Amino acid sequence: MAWRGGFAVTVAAPADERLARAGVLRRLLIRPELGAVVGALVVFAFFATQSPVFRSVDGVANWLDPAATLGIMAVAVALLMIGGEFDLSAGVLTGTSGLVLVTLATRYGLNVWLAMAAGLVVALAVGLVNGLVVTRTRLPSFIVTLGTFLMLQGVNLGVTKALTGTVQVSGLARADGYEVARAIFGGTIVIGGTPFRVAILWWIGLTVLATWVLMRTRAGNWIFAVGGNDQAARAVGVPAARVKIGLFMTTAVAAWLVGSMMALRYTSVQANIGIGQEFIYIIAAVIGGCLLTGGYGSAIGAAIGAVIFGMADKGIVFLGWDADWFKFFLGAMLLLATLANRLVRRYAEQVRH
Repeated sequence: MAWRGGFAVTVAAPADERLARAGVLRRLLIRPELGAVVGALVVFAFFATQSPVFRSVDGVANWLDPAATLGIMAVAVALLMIGGEFDLSAGVLTGTSGLVLVTLATRYGLNVWLAMAAGLVVALAVGLVNGLVVTRTRLPSFIVTLGTFLMLQGVNLGVTKALTGTVQVSGLARADGYEVARAIFGGTIVIGGTPFRVAILWWIGLTVLATWVLMRTRAGNWIFAVGGNDQAARAVGVPAARVKIGLFMTTAVAAWLVGSMMALRYTSVQANIGIGQEFIYIIAAVIGGCLLTGGYGSAIGAAIGAVIFGMADKGIVFLGWDADWFKFFLGAMLLLATLANRLVRRYAEQVRH
Protein backbone atom coordinates (compact mmCIF):
# COMPACT_ATOMS: atom_id res chain seq x y z
CA MET A 1 0.00 0.00 0.00
CA ALA A 2 1.37 3.42 -0.95
CA TRP A 3 -0.05 6.98 -1.05
CA ARG A 4 -0.03 8.79 -4.38
CA GLY A 5 -1.82 12.15 -4.95
CA GLY A 6 -3.77 11.71 -1.72
CA PHE A 7 -5.15 8.31 -2.69
CA ALA A 8 -4.20 4.86 -1.40
CA VAL A 9 -2.74 2.79 -4.20
CA THR A 10 -1.86 -0.90 -4.02
CA VAL A 11 1.62 -1.50 -5.34
CA ALA A 12 2.64 -5.02 -6.41
CA ALA A 13 5.70 -6.34 -4.64
CA PRO A 14 8.72 -6.82 -6.90
CA ALA A 15 9.06 -10.36 -8.16
CA ASP A 16 11.74 -12.46 -6.53
CA GLU A 17 14.40 -13.04 -9.21
CA ARG A 18 15.04 -16.49 -7.73
CA LEU A 19 11.52 -17.51 -8.76
CA ALA A 20 11.89 -16.28 -12.33
CA ARG A 21 11.75 -19.10 -14.84
CA ALA A 22 14.76 -19.20 -17.12
CA GLY A 23 14.13 -19.76 -20.82
CA VAL A 24 15.05 -22.97 -22.58
CA LEU A 25 17.96 -21.36 -24.42
CA ARG A 26 19.36 -19.88 -21.23
CA ARG A 27 19.12 -23.22 -19.43
CA LEU A 28 20.97 -24.89 -22.30
CA LEU A 29 23.71 -22.25 -22.34
CA ILE A 30 24.60 -22.85 -18.69
CA ARG A 31 24.80 -26.64 -19.00
CA PRO A 32 28.36 -27.91 -18.36
CA GLU A 33 28.21 -30.38 -21.26
CA LEU A 34 27.36 -27.71 -23.86
CA GLY A 35 30.95 -27.44 -25.10
CA ALA A 36 31.25 -31.21 -25.41
CA VAL A 37 28.05 -31.46 -27.46
CA VAL A 38 29.23 -28.76 -29.86
CA GLY A 39 32.65 -30.38 -30.08
CA ALA A 40 31.17 -33.80 -30.78
CA LEU A 41 28.99 -32.43 -33.58
CA VAL A 42 31.95 -30.65 -35.16
CA VAL A 43 34.24 -33.71 -34.94
CA PHE A 44 31.54 -36.01 -36.33
CA ALA A 45 30.75 -33.63 -39.19
CA PHE A 46 34.43 -33.33 -40.11
CA PHE A 47 35.20 -37.05 -40.23
CA ALA A 48 31.80 -37.99 -41.71
CA THR A 49 32.32 -35.69 -44.69
CA GLN A 50 35.82 -37.04 -45.26
CA SER A 51 35.15 -40.77 -44.87
CA PRO A 52 31.99 -42.70 -45.86
CA VAL A 53 33.22 -45.60 -43.70
CA PHE A 54 33.23 -43.39 -40.62
CA ARG A 55 29.55 -42.50 -40.96
CA SER A 56 28.43 -46.04 -41.82
CA VAL A 57 26.86 -48.33 -39.23
CA ASP A 58 30.00 -50.43 -39.12
CA GLY A 59 32.05 -47.29 -38.65
CA VAL A 60 29.86 -46.13 -35.77
CA ALA A 61 30.24 -49.51 -34.09
CA ASN A 62 33.98 -49.24 -34.61
CA TRP A 63 34.45 -45.86 -32.91
CA LEU A 64 31.91 -46.53 -30.16
CA ASP A 65 34.04 -49.50 -29.07
CA PRO A 66 36.97 -47.50 -27.56
CA ALA A 67 34.56 -44.78 -26.45
CA ALA A 68 32.64 -47.26 -24.28
CA THR A 69 35.48 -48.44 -22.04
CA LEU A 70 36.93 -44.94 -21.89
CA GLY A 71 33.47 -43.57 -21.14
CA ILE A 72 32.92 -45.89 -18.19
CA MET A 73 36.09 -44.60 -16.58
CA ALA A 74 35.50 -40.98 -17.62
CA VAL A 75 32.08 -40.93 -15.95
CA ALA A 76 33.48 -42.27 -12.67
CA VAL A 77 36.44 -39.87 -12.82
CA ALA A 78 34.02 -37.02 -13.54
CA LEU A 79 32.10 -37.76 -10.34
CA LEU A 80 35.36 -37.70 -8.41
CA MET A 81 36.44 -34.43 -10.05
CA ILE A 82 33.08 -32.82 -9.28
CA GLY A 83 33.78 -33.86 -5.69
CA GLY A 84 37.06 -31.93 -5.86
CA GLU A 85 39.56 -34.80 -6.12
CA PHE A 86 41.71 -36.65 -8.68
CA ASP A 87 42.76 -40.29 -9.04
CA LEU A 88 45.97 -40.87 -10.96
CA SER A 89 45.91 -44.57 -10.09
CA ALA A 90 42.70 -45.26 -12.02
CA GLY A 91 44.46 -46.33 -15.21
CA VAL A 92 46.94 -48.75 -13.68
CA LEU A 93 44.18 -50.15 -11.44
CA THR A 94 42.40 -51.43 -14.55
CA GLY A 95 45.52 -53.50 -15.22
CA THR A 96 45.72 -54.69 -11.61
CA SER A 97 42.09 -55.85 -11.70
CA GLY A 98 42.61 -57.69 -14.97
CA LEU A 99 45.81 -59.32 -13.71
CA VAL A 100 44.10 -60.55 -10.54
CA LEU A 101 41.32 -62.07 -12.62
CA VAL A 102 43.53 -63.85 -15.14
CA THR A 103 46.16 -64.95 -12.60
CA LEU A 104 43.69 -66.50 -10.15
CA ALA A 105 41.70 -68.18 -12.93
CA THR A 106 44.69 -69.60 -14.84
CA ARG A 107 47.42 -70.15 -12.23
CA TYR A 108 45.25 -71.21 -9.29
CA GLY A 109 42.22 -72.72 -11.03
CA LEU A 110 39.54 -70.43 -9.63
CA ASN A 111 36.24 -70.07 -11.41
CA VAL A 112 36.18 -66.85 -13.45
CA TRP A 113 33.37 -65.41 -11.33
CA LEU A 114 35.29 -66.00 -8.10
CA ALA A 115 38.40 -64.50 -9.67
CA MET A 116 36.38 -61.45 -10.72
CA ALA A 117 35.03 -61.12 -7.17
CA ALA A 118 38.58 -61.22 -5.84
CA GLY A 119 39.58 -58.51 -8.30
CA LEU A 120 36.67 -56.39 -7.11
CA VAL A 121 37.78 -56.77 -3.48
CA VAL A 122 41.31 -55.67 -4.42
CA ALA A 123 40.00 -52.66 -6.37
CA LEU A 124 37.69 -51.61 -3.53
CA ALA A 125 40.56 -51.90 -1.07
CA VAL A 126 42.72 -49.62 -3.22
CA GLY A 127 39.90 -47.08 -3.52
CA LEU A 128 39.26 -47.22 0.22
CA VAL A 129 42.94 -46.66 1.05
CA ASN A 130 43.14 -43.74 -1.38
CA GLY A 131 40.06 -42.16 0.15
CA LEU A 132 41.15 -42.70 3.74
CA VAL A 133 44.63 -41.28 3.18
CA VAL A 134 43.28 -38.21 1.38
CA THR A 135 40.59 -37.46 3.97
CA ARG A 136 42.65 -38.25 7.06
CA THR A 137 45.91 -36.55 6.09
CA ARG A 138 44.43 -33.74 3.93
CA LEU A 139 47.23 -34.36 1.45
CA PRO A 140 46.42 -33.47 -2.17
CA SER A 141 44.79 -36.41 -3.92
CA PHE A 142 47.15 -35.78 -6.83
CA ILE A 143 50.11 -36.77 -4.62
CA VAL A 144 48.39 -39.64 -2.81
CA THR A 145 47.12 -41.35 -5.95
CA LEU A 146 50.41 -40.73 -7.75
CA GLY A 147 52.05 -42.78 -5.00
CA THR A 148 49.39 -45.47 -5.43
CA PHE A 149 50.00 -45.43 -9.17
CA LEU A 150 53.71 -46.07 -8.74
CA MET A 151 53.16 -48.82 -6.17
CA LEU A 152 50.58 -50.63 -8.30
CA GLN A 153 52.82 -50.35 -11.34
CA GLY A 154 55.64 -51.99 -9.43
CA VAL A 155 53.39 -54.72 -8.04
CA ASN A 156 51.89 -55.48 -11.45
CA LEU A 157 55.30 -55.89 -13.06
CA GLY A 158 57.02 -57.63 -10.15
CA VAL A 159 54.33 -60.20 -9.40
CA THR A 160 53.66 -60.97 -13.07
CA LYS A 161 57.34 -61.57 -13.78
CA ALA A 162 57.72 -63.69 -10.65
CA LEU A 163 54.80 -65.94 -11.62
CA THR A 164 55.24 -66.21 -15.38
CA GLY A 165 58.75 -65.03 -16.15
CA THR A 166 57.23 -62.54 -18.61
CA VAL A 167 55.11 -59.39 -18.38
CA GLN A 168 51.93 -61.13 -19.52
CA VAL A 169 49.40 -63.58 -18.09
CA SER A 170 47.27 -65.49 -20.59
CA GLY A 171 45.04 -68.53 -21.02
CA LEU A 172 41.80 -67.21 -19.53
CA ALA A 173 39.70 -68.87 -22.25
CA ARG A 174 40.33 -72.28 -20.65
CA ALA A 175 39.01 -71.27 -17.21
CA ASP A 176 35.65 -72.39 -15.83
CA GLY A 177 32.88 -69.85 -16.28
CA TYR A 178 34.70 -67.94 -19.00
CA GLU A 179 32.10 -68.17 -21.75
CA VAL A 180 29.21 -66.78 -19.69
CA ALA A 181 31.33 -64.03 -18.15
CA ARG A 182 32.67 -63.03 -21.56
CA ALA A 183 29.18 -62.86 -23.04
CA ILE A 184 28.07 -60.48 -20.27
CA PHE A 185 31.15 -58.27 -19.99
CA GLY A 186 33.23 -58.72 -23.13
CA GLY A 187 30.92 -60.02 -25.84
CA THR A 188 28.93 -58.43 -28.65
CA ILE A 189 25.30 -57.84 -29.50
CA VAL A 190 23.99 -57.73 -33.06
CA ILE A 191 21.80 -54.76 -34.01
CA GLY A 192 20.56 -54.58 -37.57
CA GLY A 193 23.14 -57.12 -38.66
CA THR A 194 26.04 -55.13 -37.17
CA PRO A 195 27.88 -56.37 -34.06
CA PHE A 196 28.26 -53.82 -31.24
CA ARG A 197 30.32 -54.39 -28.11
CA VAL A 198 28.24 -55.08 -25.01
CA ALA A 199 30.46 -52.59 -23.19
CA ILE A 200 28.44 -49.88 -24.93
CA LEU A 201 25.35 -50.93 -22.97
CA TRP A 202 27.30 -50.90 -19.70
CA TRP A 203 28.58 -47.43 -20.57
CA ILE A 204 25.12 -46.04 -21.34
CA GLY A 205 23.60 -47.63 -18.23
CA LEU A 206 26.30 -46.30 -15.91
CA THR A 207 26.06 -42.82 -17.46
CA VAL A 208 22.31 -42.77 -16.82
CA LEU A 209 22.82 -44.01 -13.27
CA ALA A 210 25.53 -41.44 -12.53
CA THR A 211 23.39 -38.63 -13.98
CA TRP A 212 20.44 -39.67 -11.84
CA VAL A 213 22.61 -39.74 -8.72
CA LEU A 214 24.04 -36.29 -9.44
CA MET A 215 20.79 -34.58 -10.36
CA ARG A 216 18.11 -36.38 -8.36
CA THR A 217 19.57 -37.61 -5.09
CA ARG A 218 20.90 -36.17 -1.85
CA ALA A 219 24.22 -37.90 -2.54
CA GLY A 220 24.50 -35.87 -5.74
CA ASN A 221 23.96 -32.64 -3.81
CA TRP A 222 26.68 -33.71 -1.40
CA ILE A 223 29.11 -34.37 -4.26
CA PHE A 224 28.62 -30.88 -5.66
CA ALA A 225 28.81 -29.39 -2.18
CA VAL A 226 32.12 -30.98 -1.15
CA GLY A 227 33.64 -30.15 -4.52
CA GLY A 228 32.50 -26.54 -4.44
CA ASN A 229 33.49 -25.75 -0.84
CA ASP A 230 34.59 -28.56 1.43
CA GLN A 231 34.57 -26.50 4.63
CA ALA A 232 31.16 -24.98 3.98
CA ALA A 233 29.75 -28.42 3.21
CA ARG A 234 31.04 -29.78 6.50
CA ALA A 235 29.56 -26.80 8.34
CA VAL A 236 26.04 -27.64 7.13
CA GLY A 237 26.33 -31.31 8.02
CA VAL A 238 27.50 -32.91 4.78
CA PRO A 239 29.59 -36.03 5.55
CA ALA A 240 32.43 -34.83 3.34
CA ALA A 241 34.89 -37.58 4.27
CA ARG A 242 32.40 -40.37 3.55
CA VAL A 243 31.42 -38.76 0.24
CA LYS A 244 35.02 -38.54 -0.95
CA ILE A 245 35.87 -42.07 0.17
CA GLY A 246 32.79 -43.29 -1.66
CA LEU A 247 33.86 -41.47 -4.82
CA PHE A 248 37.34 -43.01 -4.72
CA MET A 249 35.76 -46.44 -4.31
CA THR A 250 33.37 -45.73 -7.19
CA THR A 251 36.33 -44.96 -9.44
CA ALA A 252 37.95 -48.19 -8.28
CA VAL A 253 34.82 -50.19 -9.18
CA ALA A 254 34.83 -48.64 -12.65
CA ALA A 255 38.51 -49.58 -13.03
CA TRP A 256 37.68 -53.15 -11.99
CA LEU A 257 34.85 -53.31 -14.52
CA VAL A 258 36.99 -52.03 -17.39
CA GLY A 259 39.93 -54.26 -16.43
CA SER A 260 37.66 -57.30 -16.30
CA MET A 261 36.10 -56.42 -19.65
CA MET A 262 39.47 -56.17 -21.33
CA ALA A 263 40.75 -59.39 -19.77
CA LEU A 264 37.64 -61.33 -20.81
CA ARG A 265 37.78 -59.88 -24.31
CA TYR A 266 41.45 -60.63 -25.01
CA THR A 267 41.90 -63.62 -22.60
CA SER A 268 45.23 -62.16 -21.48
CA VAL A 269 46.58 -59.12 -19.66
CA GLN A 270 49.94 -57.37 -19.86
CA ALA A 271 51.45 -55.95 -16.70
CA ASN A 272 51.77 -52.45 -18.14
CA ILE A 273 48.17 -52.13 -19.36
CA GLY A 274 46.36 -48.95 -18.34
CA ILE A 275 49.48 -46.91 -17.65
CA GLY A 276 48.99 -43.39 -18.97
CA GLN A 277 45.23 -43.78 -19.44
CA GLU A 278 44.47 -41.87 -16.23
CA PHE A 279 45.24 -38.61 -18.01
CA ILE A 280 42.93 -39.56 -20.88
CA TYR A 281 40.10 -40.10 -18.38
CA ILE A 282 40.70 -36.68 -16.84
CA ILE A 283 40.88 -35.00 -20.25
CA ALA A 284 37.60 -36.63 -21.31
CA ALA A 285 35.95 -35.35 -18.11
CA VAL A 286 37.33 -31.84 -18.69
CA ILE A 287 36.12 -31.84 -22.30
CA GLY A 288 32.75 -32.89 -20.88
CA GLY A 289 32.54 -29.79 -18.71
CA CYS A 290 34.18 -30.73 -15.41
CA LEU A 291 36.27 -28.03 -13.77
CA LEU A 292 39.67 -28.91 -12.34
CA THR A 293 38.69 -26.93 -9.24
CA GLY A 294 35.69 -29.18 -8.50
CA GLY A 295 32.03 -28.50 -7.82
CA TYR A 296 30.95 -28.32 -11.47
CA GLY A 297 30.44 -30.84 -14.26
CA SER A 298 28.24 -33.65 -15.49
CA ALA A 299 28.35 -37.36 -16.16
CA ILE A 300 26.72 -36.93 -19.56
CA GLY A 301 29.43 -34.45 -20.53
CA ALA A 302 32.16 -36.93 -19.60
CA ALA A 303 30.43 -39.60 -21.71
CA ILE A 304 30.30 -37.21 -24.68
CA GLY A 305 33.98 -36.43 -24.12
CA ALA A 306 34.66 -40.14 -24.49
CA VAL A 307 32.66 -40.18 -27.75
CA ILE A 308 34.88 -37.39 -29.09
CA PHE A 309 37.96 -39.46 -28.28
CA GLY A 310 36.48 -42.53 -29.94
CA MET A 311 35.61 -40.62 -33.09
CA ALA A 312 39.05 -39.02 -33.31
CA ASP A 313 40.87 -42.27 -32.57
CA LYS A 314 39.17 -44.20 -35.36
CA GLY A 315 38.52 -41.26 -37.66
CA ILE A 316 42.23 -40.55 -38.03
CA VAL A 317 42.76 -44.21 -38.97
CA PHE A 318 39.90 -44.15 -41.50
CA LEU A 319 41.44 -41.10 -43.17
CA GLY A 320 44.84 -42.78 -43.34
CA TRP A 321 46.60 -40.13 -41.28
CA ASP A 322 49.62 -40.74 -39.09
CA ALA A 323 48.46 -41.83 -35.63
CA ASP A 324 50.72 -39.21 -34.06
CA TRP A 325 48.14 -36.57 -35.02
CA PHE A 326 45.88 -38.04 -32.34
CA LYS A 327 48.13 -36.56 -29.64
CA PHE A 328 47.89 -33.15 -31.30
CA PHE A 329 44.12 -33.54 -31.31
CA LEU A 330 44.08 -34.36 -27.60
CA GLY A 331 46.02 -31.26 -26.72
CA ALA A 332 43.89 -29.01 -28.91
CA MET A 333 40.63 -30.42 -27.54
CA LEU A 334 41.84 -30.00 -23.96
CA LEU A 335 42.69 -26.33 -24.48
CA LEU A 336 39.48 -25.58 -26.35
CA ALA A 337 37.36 -27.41 -23.78
CA THR A 338 39.01 -25.58 -20.90
CA LEU A 339 38.32 -22.21 -22.54
CA ALA A 340 34.73 -23.21 -23.34
CA ASN A 341 34.14 -24.40 -19.78
CA ARG A 342 35.46 -21.12 -18.44
CA LEU A 343 33.08 -19.10 -20.64
CA VAL A 344 30.09 -21.29 -19.75
CA ARG A 345 30.86 -21.05 -16.05
CA ARG A 346 31.14 -17.25 -16.22
CA TYR A 347 27.85 -17.01 -18.07
CA ALA A 348 26.17 -19.31 -15.55
CA GLU A 349 27.38 -17.17 -12.66
CA GLN A 350 26.12 -14.01 -14.34
CA VAL A 351 22.71 -15.57 -14.91
CA ARG A 352 22.42 -16.61 -11.27
CA HIS A 353 23.34 -13.15 -10.03
